[in-house]
Amino acid sequence: QVQLVESGGGLVQPGGSLRLSCAVSGSDRSIVHMGWYRQAPGKERELVAVIMSGGGTNYGDSVKGRITISRENAKNTVYLQMNSLKPEDTAVYYCKVRFEVPGRYSYEYDYWGRGTQVTVSS
Repeated sequence: QVQLVESGGGLVQPGGSLRLSCAVSGSDRSIVHMGWYRQAPGKERELVAVIMSGGGTNYGDSVKGRITISRENAKNTVYLQMNSLKPEDTAVYYCKVRFEVPGRYSYEYDYWGRGTQVTVSS
């Protein structure tokens, strides 16, 4: 059974830093990409950052320059280093993994973690 174990959330003061991690286990499927999304109360879930299997990255506009996504392939773990945090970064952060099922009728599917709360407040 696929498991996404997220960790690293918590309470931090404005201007502070946090590092989130998400470890994936229980699947031998190829991973297309891994990433983080977030959802604040009353708002839609939005992209934070995604890292492709080849190392390419994509960031949401609101976090560019402050957040770095990285990946440790051997451990199937993705990290999100967040610096210069702002109160508006407060949200539940969700890890997402996209798997690929190869073959003549190949397809992809997403698997989500349960989320970890990040609160930026003084």
